[in-house]
Amino acid sequence: MEFTEVIRRRKMHRAFTDEPLAPGTTDRLLRAASRAPSAGFSQGYSFLVLEGPEEAAPLWKMTYDVAAATEGDDPEQVTALRPAPLVIIPLACKDIYLQNYAESELNWTDLDEARWPVPYWYIDTGFTALLILLSVVDQGIGAVLFGIPPSNMAQFRAQYGVPQEWVPIGAIAIGHPDPANDPVPPPRASQRKPLDELVHRGCW
Repeated sequence: MEFTEVIRRRKMHRAFTDEPLAPGTTDRLLRAASRAPSAGFSQGYSFLVLEGPEEAAPLWKMTYDVAAATEGDDPEQVTALRPAPLVIIPLACKDIYLQNYAESELNWTDLDEARWPVPYWYIDTGFTALLILLSVVDQGIGAVLFGIPPSNMAQFRAQYGVPQEWVPIGAIAIGHPDPANDPVPPPRASQRKPLDELVHRGCW
C-alpha cells in the first residue's frame, strides 16, 4: 500500500471482531514502533503487550468500571473493544532521558527537567504509537488509542507489574474492525479542519 494511502485510511476503530490476527502481526507492529525517533537516541520507551482475552481482561474491567461510573461515558464503547485480540501499551520513562543527557557531551548531571523545552519522553513514545497506528493500516486491520484513567493507574501498575518510573501514554487495541457495532460514527471529511485554519506561514 502506498504511504499516502496508509495516511488517508488511518482512523480510529472502536469495535472489533474476535477474528485472530495473522501470525507475526504483533512482532511486525513492535518492530515498526521501535523505529521511532527519540531525543539523543535515548529510546526511553517500552511496550506492554497483552495478547488474547485472558491477558487483556483486567484492563477491560478497569476501563469498564470507570466508564460505567463516569457521567457521559457509555460502557458500550468498552464492550465493543473487548474482542480485540491484541492490546499494546506504550510506556515512557523520563529517567532514561535525564540520565542519557547527564552522560552525554552536554553533561546535564543535575538532571534538571527545566532544561527540556517539552517532555520529549512523552513525545517520542507518542511517535511509537503513531507508527503502530500506521502499520496497522498497512496490514489491513484496525486500531484505536484510548487512555488509561488516572484513578486506575495504581491498579494497572499492580496488575501488570509496571514499575513506577514507566508511564503509559495510553493503550492501543488492535484487531479486525467491526463497523456494524462501532458505537462512534466516523467523522465526516467536512469535519476535518482545512489547512488554512491550521497553518501559519511566515508568522502567526
